[in-house]
Amino acid sequence: MSIHIGIGGWTYEPWRGPFYPAGHPQKRELEYAGQHLTGIEINGTYYGSQKPETFANWAEAVPDGFRFSVKASRFATNRKILADGAASIEKFLTQGLTRLGDRLGPILWQFMATKKFDRDDFAGFLDLLPETQDSLPLRHAIEVRDESFRDPAFIDMVRARNMAIVYADSDEFPCIDEQTADFTYARLQRTQEDVETGYDDKALDGWANRARDWAKGDRDVYLFFIAGAKVRNPAAAQALITRL
Repeated sequence: MSIHIGIGGWTYEPWRGPFYPAGHPQKRELEYAGQHLTGIEINGTYYGSQKPETFANWAEAVPDGFRFSVKASRFATNRKILADGAASIEKFLTQGLTRLGDRLGPILWQFMATKKFDRDDFAGFLDLLPETQDSLPLRHAIEVRDESFRDPAFIDMVRARNMAIVYADSDEFPCIDEQTADFTYARLQRTQEDVETGYDDKALDGWANRARDWAKGDRDVYLFFIAGAKVRNPAAAQALITRL
């Protein structure tokens, strides 16, 4: 099993001081993050494409065993008819993200909170997601943010494709606590600025136990501290890594 814990992105000015040492070169922030965390969720790919060389450089900046998850393009997920998104999905997957090589973790497909479950349309969308790209196996994590997705039909169709439903620890979005794949993807979004480690000791102990439970049976775990009090997310990730 492997448990990868990290944050969303690595470029954020308020992290300079609390996380990145004073005077640390900004161009080496990813290298530093790779030495202190075990995963990062790349969010910039949600807004636009990157060059293949950029992905290759990111892979070179982090150590063996580190994993990036890659957030899929909004042009693939923020559309009225999801099953019509084949061209956008292909454009996203062929931009060069496989240059991450063995540092590539799951692809995160995030849907707007206004998107409701439509059985046929959603099944059509999931059928567009390939199992491999450039001979590299792909894993897909599905983040839905409307209560209509508690439908057993949604859970069954995701499980049948070995895709993970994102576990969301959030005040805004529902949490669908179902294991549907050979990996778990969790996004923890309740860090508090008045707590140095984002979550208090009791909560972090609980997440450590939860991560161990998720990892049973050789299931990989990807757990990211996202949003909330963003300035505290690196400290939260490091505190959880220490516990594990």
